[in-house]
Amino acid sequence: MSERTILLRDAFGGEHRVALTAEGVRVEGSLVRAEPQPNGAVRMDNGQAAHLAWTAISDDTRWVFIDGDVFVFDTGRPSARRWRASAAQGSLAAPMPATVRQVVVSPGARVQQGDVLLVLEAMKMELPVRAPGDGTVTAVKCRQGDLVQAGQELIELEP
Repeated sequence: MSERTILLRDAFGGEHRVALTAEGVRVEGSLVRAEPQPNGAVRMDNGQAAHLAWTAISDDTRWVFIDGDVFVFDTGRPSARRWRASAAQGSLAAPMPATVRQVVVSPGARVQQGDVLLVLEAMKMELPVRAPGDGTVTAVKCRQGDLVQAGQELIELEP
């Protein structure tokens, strides 16, 4: 297998080079071995720690679920880049179709980067939606039990 490199853009505009090689996956220079599991997960092992990851794909968008965190990557569609840029600038949108299991914050709440704002459920997994930075919640646009679609605005934050 020859090496194949792809560029992924995260929800905050960061770019990550990922090389697919015969020996594993090289992310920003670090080798990670990826081993498919019978339950649909992929066991990721960098030699120091192992994690189970699940992925979902829609067009040029990739969702990766690892240890309760959701990572959204755009592999090139311009409209997806615009949507992610607006999400990072003040609103948080659903990364995929899901059910709102719990809303943790309310308008006026001060949050810090990494705080859980709400919990979604998709593909039988709980997906915490975390604050991308410090700020104040200005609006909550969903309720527990709501079915939400990918891209649907859930929470507005103000720095």
